Amino acid sequence: MSFDPHTVAAILTMALVTYATRVAGIFLDGRLALTGRTKAAFDAIPAAVLVSVIAPVALATGPAETIAAGVTVVSATRMPLLVTIVVGVVSVVLLRMMMG
Repeated sequence: MSFDPHTVAAILTMALVTYATRVAGIFLDGRLALTGRTKAAFDAIPAAVLVSVIAPVALATGPAETIAAGVTVVSATRMPLLVTIVVGVVSVVLLRMMMG
């Protein structure tokens, strides 16, 4: 494995930008007056980010993962978070075992 300074610079820059956006959220939290649709949009951001990370993996890896993602989504509408996580993990394990 070789040391590429451009790759290291890119990784450090991405880390810095990620950290800056997180810190900016903490500093701006009390200064923004969010009401109505703006508040609803900001409240939807965590779920949207989570779906944008999970959906490509769930849909591109195989049928077991896709079905398990669907089971987990249904579980999330009816059960607490910890139970939903357990349902998701158990369902993907069982489906992988059954589907090979």
